[in-house]
Amino acid sequence: MDLSCFKAYDLRGSVPEQLNPALAERIGRAYVEITGAKKVIVGYDIRLSSQEITEALSSGLMAAGADVFDIGLCGTEYVYFATSHYGMDGGIMVTASHNPKNHNGMKMVGPESRPISSDNGLNDIRDRVREPFSDAPVQGRYEALEVTSAYIDHLLGYIDASALAPIKIVVNAGNGGAGLVIDQLEKHLPFEFIKVHHQPDGNFPNGVPNPILEENREATANAVIEHGAAMGIAWDGDYDRCFFFDENGRFIEGYYIVGLLADQFLRKTGPGNVIHDPRLIWNTQDLVKAAGGEAIESKTGHAFIKQRMRDEDAVYGGEMSAHHYFRDFAYCDSGMIPWLLLAERLCQSGKPFSSLIDARIEAYPASGEINRTINDPAKVIAAIEEKYSHGAKSVSYVDGLSIEFDNWRFNLRMSNTEPVVRLNVESRADIPLMKEKTEELLAEMEQLNG
Repeated sequence: MDLSCFKAYDLRGSVPEQLNPALAERIGRAYVEITGAKKVIVGYDIRLSSQEITEALSSGLMAAGADVFDIGLCGTEYVYFATSHYGMDGGIMVTASHNPKNHNGMKMVGPESRPISSDNGLNDIRDRVREPFSDAPVQGRYEALEVTSAYIDHLLGYIDASALAPIKIVVNAGNGGAGLVIDQLEKHLPFEFIKVHHQPDGNFPNGVPNPILEENREATANAVIEHGAAMGIAWDGDYDRCFFFDENGRFIEGYYIVGLLADQFLRKTGPGNVIHDPRLIWNTQDLVKAAGGEAIESKTGHAFIKQRMRDEDAVYGGEMSAHHYFRDFAYCDSGMIPWLLLAERLCQSGKPFSSLIDARIEAYPASGEINRTINDPAKVIAAIEEKYSHGAKSVSYVDGLSIEFDNWRFNLRMSNTEPVVRLNVESRADIPLMKEKTEELLAEMEQLNG
């Protein structure tokens, strides 16, 4: 039995080779036996295979004795919300997010929408799938559950409706599921939405929705400029990540969005803890401190961020990869809350989006994440550490290698899945220094790679 679709944090694979209804049914049975869940939320994205896989998954869950609450076509955050909001024992979202259109997968959570990954049950579910099953003495029941009303009310609770103005916003769902939520929110907001690739379509006629790829940004940027919009937003397929464009159509690096959201959120909540990843940190630390909060580093990855947020009772957590987490959203990531907060900020400030970002880029210019294929990543990182740690202000291993000097710092980390090293460099108000050190490190890595 091919179980290669099981990854570190979720399931992903081609359909039907790696993931198919027969396997989905067994996964449902194994999920119940390993977790002991009696009430499980299921939802699915717009991919052509999603509904069939969800039906098979639900059949397995019920055969193992669990009641299934089907919330239908939705985004991943719907499952997070419903599992927590309705006090369920767990939830499973059928999605492959931004992967190729012939792929599918699953994201699993337990009570309170706590993530299920390879270090807390996912491998056990995988191993149980291999073994024979027998039906539970009492079969679970099926119920369709309407979640949208409660979910929309929750989203609107993050913003002050009286502070909003009729600004123009470009929204690009990439033919994923985000457009369905925008249509619901539109009824309650004064914004004029310019809708690009809006209709859900699992054929992905405009390409797989993945705005982190530069070639996928043009449609949003052009629409912002053409319509004179205040900002643009684009999502991946299951809209747990959102990406931003300013009024000039410029794509904004996720690093600067983390700082802006931390600042906006702390303005609302008062002093609190904010979790961030270690790749680029100075801008976030500066804004959080100025807002009376405390910035805390966590290893990159949603399971690590969510657990650290619980440990620290953090109000917000952000990764530069465009995942944003909120305490009142069961510590889970949302692709809808961030843009609502930033739209509110634009309305409150009366300033263009670019003016909120430009000063931060000047204060803490950054390289953005640069990936290089390396034959022996561990050897190269060790050699870089040996060369640069002498005279450094600090050396950290929270996630990979971070070395800090007075006016610049870098983070170098290995990919978990491929022979790739990821580099991020930033400086204090010195763009030439940031560029110089970036080129220097890349040249050093190339030389060490031989």
